[in-house]
Amino acid sequence: MTLNPPSASARAAAEERLAGLATPAGALGRLGELGVWLAAVQGQCPPAPPAHVRAVIFAGDHGVAGHGVSAYPSAVTPAMVRTFLIGRAGVSALAAAHGVHVRVLDLAVDDDLEGVDAEQLAAVQRFKVRRGSEPIHLVDALTADEVEQALEAGATVAREEIAAGADLLISGDMGIGNTTPAAALIAAILGVPAADVTGRGTGIDDEALLHKQEIIQQAVDRAEKSTSARTPTGLLAALGGADLAASAGFMAEAARQGVPVLLDGVISVACGLVADQLEPGAAAWFAAGHRSTEPAQRFALEKLGLEPMLDLGMRLGEGSGAVAAVPVVRSAISVLRDVALLADLMPDA
Repeated sequence: MTLNPPSASARAAAEERLAGLATPAGALGRLGELGVWLAAVQGQCPPAPPAHVRAVIFAGDHGVAGHGVSAYPSAVTPAMVRTFLIGRAGVSALAAAHGVHVRVLDLAVDDDLEGVDAEQLAAVQRFKVRRGSEPIHLVDALTADEVEQALEAGATVAREEIAAGADLLISGDMGIGNTTPAAALIAAILGVPAADVTGRGTGIDDEALLHKQEIIQQAVDRAEKSTSARTPTGLLAALGGADLAASAGFMAEAARQGVPVLLDGVISVACGLVADQLEPGAAAWFAAGHRSTEPAQRFALEKLGLEPMLDLGMRLGEGSGAVAAVPVVRSAISVLRDVALLADLMPDA
């Protein structure tokens, strides 16, 4: 499928409408800019409020988590998958408040999720690639076949969500240690030193932070020596994980289908960066929900040309920051659609 850009004519109409609103020029700030983007991705002006916002959480464990890069053990990952299933996670509360449907999928959780209802378990593990990904500073996270399997899983999920009525998609994440492969992907793609992109993730101390920097730099250096890691899929194999590859495939397919995506924190943005490499131009279909405290996110957002809607100091992941931004999306639509035109108020002006 050919990737089409957002509608230039709808964008132009929205820009004209924004300029003609009964508000001082530029008074709506980023809200006005967001409204214009929404008109472009919807192909209509004014844009319509999203009726079906759907978030998918791609869960997976990472072998690097066993090498001192996280403040929490990998056992938290399956525990959180169970928490999503009962609707009691942070993103669950936000989604309930803002009318967002949440789906969680186990792509590479290092657990069998015993005790989960059989029907739920089958749905959650339907796209499972493997139990955990390999430690990226030592070996490739995935095989080439596993990357393709995960990418196709993400694309299939995007098509399913769109078939279910999704008009705005969110890619969430869950996986202890996943800020390490995310930062490594961003460092490798942008040529940035590990020291500049490494964050505290779940809240590691200064000593662990320095160790995490070393792990990420070692991973990036290892990948740079591999000819196979010079393509987006090769880079996902070297430095990613099944959950990250599925997220990238999900976003790339959403762009192909012409459905906008709200990016979340550093994991989501790293995957969005890869998606834009897999499908050049995909970033035009993305908007940044919030600014993470992870430094790698800033580098990736700058590359994608995106400015976050919210800056609340969040670092939860799960898609939570993007879900929290959904009311901002609705606000942008409301002002562009419902504020009077100055020409209507003052026809003789």
